[in-house]
Amino acid sequence: MSVAIRSLNLNVQRGKNHILQDLTVEIPRGVIMGLLGPSGSGKTTLMRSIVGLQRIASGEIQVLDLPAASKALRSKIGYSTQSASVYSDLTCIQNIRYFASLYSYNEKTPEEILEDVDLSRNAHQMAESLSGGERARLALATTLVGSPELLILDEPTVGLDPVLRVQLWELFNKLAAQGKTLLVSSHVMDEADSCHQLILLRDGRVLAQGTPEDLRARTGKKRMDEVFISLIGGE
Repeated sequence: MSVAIRSLNLNVQRGKNHILQDLTVEIPRGVIMGLLGPSGSGKTTLMRSIVGLQRIASGEIQVLDLPAASKALRSKIGYSTQSASVYSDLTCIQNIRYFASLYSYNEKTPEEILEDVDLSRNAHQMAESLSGGERARLALATTLVGSPELLILDEPTVGLDPVLRVQLWELFNKLAAQGKTLLVSSHVMDEADSCHQLILLRDGRVLAQGTPEDLRARTGKKRMDEVFISLIGGE
């Protein structure tokens, strides 16, 4: 399986704080990779480093066989931050048309993108009047403009009720089935089973990486929070 993201001995510092420490990971193409860890573990910093928005102290990152921040990656990566990056005073379809206008090529029409995220019926609804789940799906839709091969989603389910979270994970699986690679961060350990593979972060270091089944077998624990605690104890 080819690699979508590879970091080698990645270090990021802010002042005297060492945010990421000699972080080395590989993320295969076409999978949902869960990036799990408590707040402050370095999840957002790693994602920003992959997208090319974070200054790194040392190490390297290859993304889709190119150095991170390469101009050629701009249309190949969709990035969704923790706060929904949509315009409240535009309708859903207007939001997508605006973001699509920033790209020279779009593999799908705005209407097709809204259909992918199950917002076709909301196409002409103002974004400010959307429910929390609908707004989350619209934010995801903005990452699908252009021709993205890789989706970087920072805490996309935060604040959503369990039903909406399930619906969003179903959508992530649909996108992965289309051949896209997804890196999805979360501090909710029970979302681990929705991922094909996991990276567990703690204090800027990789605590463990593998499938949920691999990590359970390694620790003898069933619940992912227990797996995490067990791995901390075995450091």
